[in-house]
Amino acid sequence: MIILKNILRSETERIFKRKKTWIGIGIYLLLIGFQCLFLSTFGGVAFYSPEEEVTLNALNTAPFLLRELGLFLLFILIPMLVVDSFNGEYTSGAYRMVLLRSVQRGKLFLAKIIVLSIIVFLLLMITMTAGIIYGNIAFPHVDETTFLDTAVLQPLAAYGYVLLYYLTAFLILFSAMMIGSLISIILPNMILAYIGIIGFLVGSIYISDYMVFFLSMADTIFVLLAGQKRMMFLVILFLILGSYILNIGIWKKRDWIG
Repeated sequence: MIILKNILRSETERIFKRKKTWIGIGIYLLLIGFQCLFLSTFGGVAFYSPEEEVTLNALNTAPFLLRELGLFLLFILIPMLVVDSFNGEYTSGAYRMVLLRSVQRGKLFLAKIIVLSIIVFLLLMITMTAGIIYGNIAFPHVDETTFLDTAVLQPLAAYGYVLLYYLTAFLILFSAMMIGSLISIILPNMILAYIGIIGFLVGSIYISDYMVFFLSMADTIFVLLAGQKRMMFLVILFLILGSYILNIGIWKKRDWIG
């Protein structure tokens, strides 16, 4: 346990020593502000789908803040963090320095996934908090609200829905992270790995219609929480579990030192 703790600390230090990490997070935080202004500019109207609009209020704003931000996370920030963490350290020779210290490969991989997951989770929680606060500042206060195909929700239940919405978003982003790490391990070249990750996320719709959540994450989560297309949850879990098994198998056998 102590060894894993030290590896986690070391991995965290390496990730945050990279300028790309700080720049990517900084841009994302700025985009949160721009997205808030975007919601106000459109007169407090958002959409569940191109055909179904909703009037924003203090209780239902937070999920809609993630619409465009989710695309930035999926197609820019997560691929960048994953490629830098897995491919960048291979290219720079950092793996050699770490693994020569008799660090267990499985623990090193786990540490990378944990640190990246914490970063993404914290960014989602910041987004959710910003959405709740901004909703209370910019839009009408109401005693109840609804979301797609839900009953009328009181404030506590509405905020519970918002939390579940963001946790579902985390599962989708985590599955993208696991797939990205697998592609990065298979393709050690940073540019090829980044292209491969984006290519998979965009092309996933041609693999199965159930993987549309990579292209329209925000809209899909509303559908999932409405109890529709529950098969998608199984697809997400399968991607996470399958990617992990393949990841750990390749990771342990790969010659990262030579």
